[in-house]
Parts: sequence; C-alpha cells; structure tokens
Amino acid sequence: MRARRYDGTMGIKIRDARIDDAGFLAAGNVAMALEAEHKQLDPAIVARGVQAALEDPAKGRYFVAELADERVGQLMITDEWSDWRNGRFWWIQSVYVLPTARRSGVFRELFRHVEQLARSDAGVCGIRLYVERENVRAQATYSHCGLEDGGYVVMEADYSGAVVRAAGEHDHAG
Repeated sequence: MRARRYDGTMGIKIRDARIDDAGFLAAGNVAMALEAEHKQLDPAIVARGVQAALEDPAKGRYFVAELADERVGQLMITDEWSDWRNGRFWWIQSVYVLPTARRSGVFRELFRHVEQLARSDAGVCGIRLYVERENVRAQATYSHCGLEDGGYVVMEADYSGAVVRAAGEHDHAG
C-alpha cells in the first residue's frame, strides 16, 4: 500500500492527545530522534515516558494533529518556571510530522494552537523550543512561526539510558 500524500488543502484539526494515542506518539518520538538528532532511542523507555505524560499532565501535555481523521503530527509542551519573569515558559518538545504530511501546514497549526493557549494563560510568559544546529529546515519553519534564536546553547548530562546508540555509531573494540 502506498503512503498517502497530503496536499495541504484539507482541514488540519488539533486536539489534546488521549491514552489511545500513546503508540503513535512514542513512534513519532523515536522517528524524530533518529531523523533529526541521529539518536536511536530505546522504544520501551520512550513508550513508558509517553504513557507517564499522558497520565500526568504535570509531566507534559501532548497535542495531536489530524488530517482527514488520520494522525499526522504531534508536539508536547512542558513548563519551565522563570523567576526573572515571574511566569512560566512553555517548552515545545517531541515535535514530529509524518513525512507524507510535511509542507502542508501541520506544524504551523500545532504551533498556532499552542500559541493561542499560551497567550490566553496569564501565567505563561513565552514559548521556547530547542532545535539541532544542523537542522536548518526546522529552524526556517520555526522562524516563519515567529520564533527567534534565544541566544542560548543547551548543555546536558543525560543519565536516562534512553539513547541506545547514535545512528551510525559503531563499537570500536581495541
């Protein structure tokens, strides 16, 4: 069966994710990590993480984009407290759009939905996301939505064990 290609003329619907979206969300997260960050994630850990967020909105809130009643995209928001602003930033994370639905406005609609929710919540002072330096296509998309380089470099120490191995990385026994 050939993958359906979306032409952008159909209506995109955004909704809160449900428990029955867990498999779609987890698969999207694994695909995004491999595609955008060249990281192979442990699907079992990702599935548990998605399930935890769906069961506890304090951990994150997922949204799903649908075209013609089919799930085609996702994103999650998480909170960061800013004492400088006495407000919360919403971090956009876990963005994924099926390849067949790209360039049809799916991310733009997901972003607009989140932006509208953020602007209607007096406790939210802004929206942030991080993007790989090499992912210039995503950066252009985010820029067209009104996001700007915040001037930060994200640094981390990852103790999760979720990254199985960077894609293309091989063991070198000596």
